[in-house]
Amino acid sequence: MEESAIATLRLDIERMVGRPMRSPKDFDLLAELIYRRLHEVMSSMTLKRLWGYLTPVKPRESTLTVLARFLGYADWQAYLHRTGEPESGHILGRWLDVTTLEAGATVRLTWLPDRVCDVRYDGDCRFTVVDSRAIRLKPGDTFGCMAMIEGEPLYLHDLRQAGSHEPTAYVCGNRGGIRFERL
Repeated sequence: MEESAIATLRLDIERMVGRPMRSPKDFDLLAELIYRRLHEVMSSMTLKRLWGYLTPVKPRESTLTVLARFLGYADWQAYLHRTGEPESGHILGRWLDVTTLEAGATVRLTWLPDRVCDVRYDGDCRFTVVDSRAIRLKPGDTFGCMAMIEGEPLYLHDLRQAGSHEPTAYVCGNRGGIRFERL
């Protein structure tokens, strides 16, 4: 039973991170995301063993607890006995930590009905709209954003639009959330 639960844990983490763990770079990224979210150090070597990338060893319960906490559960036992959603306030969907983007990277945001917005990352959690369809945001508008979470509304802060002197806030995908893809 525990091996099956560990396999499910691995899949849940891959879904949350938005990629399969296949290369050393993937495990380094996961170790960094765990540290950013929990302020817990987990070596990429430990993760590689857990995923079978290196010779697997039976993981310690403390390792499984850190991974369960990364998913939003109190500990490994809570993950094993889950009856639905994890503790409130934790992200389960595919998400993008914008600080992992390189300046100049472009992301396409979409939401219902038929809204499309391409944005360029300018660094320091700032974006510039480069193209938009069927929305109030126009090319040249700039805004701040810390993370993009699929299936959730996207909250923009310090939105600066042409012709407006005051920065404002803006919500994209209020019903049904947003989708994103790196271009």
